[in-house]
Amino acid sequence: MRRKRIGAGAALAAGALAVTALAFAPAALAVTPQTATIGGDCGSFGSGEATLTATQDGTAATLTVKSSAITAPIALGEDSISSTLTLVKADGGTVDFAGTENPAMAVGAPVEVGPLSGTVASGDSLEAFGGSLRMTVFGMTITCTATGPQSPGPFVFD
Repeated sequence: MRRKRIGAGAALAAGALAVTALAFAPAALAVTPQTATIGGDCGSFGSGEATLTATQDGTAATLTVKSSAITAPIALGEDSISSTLTLVKADGGTVDFAGTENPAMAVGAPVEVGPLSGTVASGDSLEAFGGSLRMTVFGMTITCTATGPQSPGPFVFD
C-alpha cells in the first residue's frame, strides 16, 4: 500500500511541475503570414517577383528578400550589400528593416538580402507596396519598389 501512495504522489508532483512550467513558459509570438510575394521593379537592374520572409521575437523582427527575377550584375561577396527595406504601416508611417547580410552571389545569381532587422509593435500591419528596398553595392545605390500589394496580404505582428 505504501508503494502505491509513493507512486501516486510522484505522479501528482510531476503533473504539478509540468503545469507550472507551462504557466511560466514565454508566449510564442508569430507573424502572419510568414512569407509573401511581391512584384518588384529595380529599374535597369531587373524586375519581377520577389519573396519576403518574416520572423518575430518580441519587438524584434527580421525580413529576408529573395528574387530570381532580379540577378547580381557582378560577383558579390558575403555581407557586401548594405540594405534597407521600408514597409508601410496600415495606420500610417513606415518601418525600416536594415542590415548588411547577404550570401555570396555569382554573376547572374538570384539576389538575396537579409535577414534585415527592424522593430515592430504588437498589432503592426506592414505592407511592401508603397515602400522600397534600397541596396548599396560598392557605393552604387539600387532602389526597388513594389509594383502592387503583397500576396497573400500584409505582415501582421503579434
